[in-house]
Amino acid sequence: MIDKESGVPAYRQVADTLRDRVATGQYPPGHQVPSERDLVDEFGVSRPTIRQAIELLRSDGVLVAEHGRGIFVRQRPTVRRLARNRLSRAARDAGRGAFLADADEGGWTPSVSVRIRFEPAAGRVAELLQLAPGAEVTIRDRIMRADGEPVQLAVSHLPRELTQGTVLEDVDTGDGGTYARLEEAGHRLRFEELVGARMPTSEERTQLGLTRGTPVLTVTRVATSSGRPVEVTEMVMSADLYELLYDVSGD
Repeated sequence: MIDKESGVPAYRQVADTLRDRVATGQYPPGHQVPSERDLVDEFGVSRPTIRQAIELLRSDGVLVAEHGRGIFVRQRPTVRRLARNRLSRAARDAGRGAFLADADEGGWTPSVSVRIRFEPAAGRVAELLQLAPGAEVTIRDRIMRADGEPVQLAVSHLPRELTQGTVLEDVDTGDGGTYARLEEAGHRLRFEELVGARMPTSEERTQLGLTRGTPVLTVTRVATSSGRPVEVTEMVMSADLYELLYDVSGD
């Protein structure tokens, strides 16, 4: 199975074959990879070559080593993002943010790391929020995890004039999240989302633990109140983990 005339190192050819087996489901999540001896016999290469291939796949997040047990395909949860009612007032009144609602539906455990900072508005964010360049915005920067695995990055920008002196500048905004607090302040919200896809930046790839060549889904959401933008959220999701479900009436 090794093409000695290709110019591609043997360990990379082994790694590519094993990677394809994971991608096609021949090696499903949690599957134990054959032993070094079996792979040496299958590919006709040395043990150091097999070890290099395995180490490459481990560094890419495809495989994990379990002490005393062997090498396994990494298990990662599938996250179904439900368009239906995810931003509904009823969900906020019930104290559930959109990510928590997805977790309840999917049966996985959510966790979120939040970092707050303040910066001058610039570029696309200033344009979407209809702010003058340099106007101060509050930024809520989050890493969202399902069963401990990072699956989404979300960065929200709000005009500082709306957040100053409120819990919107705290890590924990309370039941129902940011949108519940905005509505309590008198903002009746509408939402617009733009969905796209691209390759990740190196930082996004590291934060989400993506394997090489894995794209990301992007969602830009603008929340408005009486026609005025009050929040912009830019989300980046692991495309190999996310499913976007839309329930659209045929009427």
